[in-house]
Amino acid sequence: MTKRTGLIATKIGNSSYFDGSGKNLPVTILKVSDCVVSNIKTQEKNGYTSVQLASIDGKKEIKKVKKPQQKIFANLKINPKKVLKEFRVDPENILEIGSSLNVSHFKQNQFVDVTSTSIGKGFAGAMKRHNFGGLRASHGVSISHRSHGSTGQNQDPGKVFKGKKMAGHMGATKVTIQNLKIIEIDEENNLLVINGSVPGKKNSIIIIKDAVKKS
Repeated sequence: MTKRTGLIATKIGNSSYFDGSGKNLPVTILKVSDCVVSNIKTQEKNGYTSVQLASIDGKKEIKKVKKPQQKIFANLKINPKKVLKEFRVDPENILEIGSSLNVSHFKQNQFVDVTSTSIGKGFAGAMKRHNFGGLRASHGVSISHRSHGSTGQNQDPGKVFKGKKMAGHMGATKVTIQNLKIIEIDEENNLLVINGSVPGKKNSIIIIKDAVKKS
């Protein structure tokens, strides 16, 4: 399968969808603003091929946008965009600078991978963060029922290894959900209806790509 550019979208929210057989499906609705090709990278000049998309109108005044980005938007003759995202593509899938993409880039019943930042949960304990079982709820366990237990070994190695599952900041991390099916495409309103849940809160920025493991 050839590698082509994805799209930038915003999360509208969750809903229910009844298919032709009357089955109730949980869906997420994504809105795709026009994605404009703002830059391209080629194998000869940059050592790899990619397409950079600009999307979602920003509220910043032009003078508050950084000068390198001002030049990009000035050349395209468009208002400053909020998001710039680069997608690695195959050489045959490079697009012209200034061309625009919308929801018709994908097809109905196609599988996609979506990436976004998950909802932040703040500081969480080991039971909530890593699904630990906790200690015994019996006699002899004193004020440590929800603790994670021992984290070290013996005098050798005498330390806690990096990556040990412990309490800490939960959520607010980059998450990719694979193989979600596009149930419906509304070209008039630039909406994608995707089966299943998509990470992130309402109005989060979502990156949609062709599924790597399914076609």
